[in-house]
Amino acid sequence: MNAALADDHVTVLSRDRELEFEKVFKKHFKGLHAYACTILKDDIMAEEMVQNVFCRLWEKTDHIDIRESVSGYLYRSVYHESLNYLKHLKVREAHRDFTLQQEQQSVSASQALELSELEMRLDIALRELPEKCRTIFQMSRFEELKYQEIADRLQLPVKTVENQMGKALRLLRVKLADFLPASFLLFFLS
Repeated sequence: MNAALADDHVTVLSRDRELEFEKVFKKHFKGLHAYACTILKDDIMAEEMVQNVFCRLWEKTDHIDIRESVSGYLYRSVYHESLNYLKHLKVREAHRDFTLQQEQQSVSASQALELSELEMRLDIALRELPEKCRTIFQMSRFEELKYQEIADRLQLPVKTVENQMGKALRLLRVKLADFLPASFLLFFLS
């Protein structure tokens, strides 16, 4: 290998020739690293790709038959190693995007289902309220009227509107307590 190495042509690399392997490594590492960097645009991964090629070369020395220059073999190996890495990144990114999309669709579907359930339960709970409580609650929460505006429309004292709203909120909290988290109840029914 020593005479052939100087000519950059080798027939078979052998495991028992560590010095010659080290010479090949030192001679080609920087160039291979720069080449891998142009493909990957990532210094660390380029170094890893070159190291992978050299590791594979070392492990399979007895089985590799290089019929051309060592340099050509190494550059082609780094090229393929880098492309395989880029393909792996694309597959991983596609899988991540698909998983995120599935999660979003799942969350959207479950949120729609929960919202539908909430609307149904709220409708039932509202129908079970006394008529005056229900009317005042709907005017306050759905029509967004102030207590004074509700009192004027229904020709009631403001204090009565306040009391009826308090009663409606207490009853709705009880009826919807098992369905909603406490924080949402406080926000929605306060």
